[in-house]
Amino acid sequence: MSAMDTSGVVTYGSNAIIALQSGAALPSQFLTFMLGEEPYAVGILHIKEIIEYGSLATVPMMPDCVRGVINLRGAVVPVMDLSARFGRGQSVIGKRSCIVIVEAGGDGGDSKQVLGMLVDAVNAVVEIGAEDIEPAPSFGTRIRPDFIAGMGKYSGRFVILLDIERVLSSEEIVGMARGTAAAVA
Repeated sequence: MSAMDTSGVVTYGSNAIIALQSGAALPSQFLTFMLGEEPYAVGILHIKEIIEYGSLATVPMMPDCVRGVINLRGAVVPVMDLSARFGRGQSVIGKRSCIVIVEAGGDGGDSKQVLGMLVDAVNAVVEIGAEDIEPAPSFGTRIRPDFIAGMGKYSGRFVILLDIERVLSSEEIVGMARGTAAAVA
């Protein structure tokens, strides 16, 4: 299979366990980052860039998890506060806070969305093989189970592998914004 041929490749996400069972290819590199004291990771194929936290323009009547928008080389990019998205309240901006620019959505065509994720600190890109990815626990985590694609093991520790498509679901965010607007009206 050539580098451009993606047929037969299962991308990382909510189908991770099915892919593990079928032996399909999964990304093995993940960007790890911190939210509070907890490590999380996203498949490197979704990452476009990492930028220093800067001033954001706020957008009225958005849910708490949408921190604002930034101008990224002429494009308006919404920035989501992952801590708030996970129901923990807004992140406190610190020296290591940064915005991870990701591309999510769409299995082709023009439907891909570029979004920023506000995180407390970016750690590193790590290799996690398919044999080191366990199913997500059905309880005991501080975030919604459908946000978790699996639990990755590296260096003797677990890291929560996020299903970026679910976490950054634009339909759900729009629904939350409508709920916020309805509550104000």
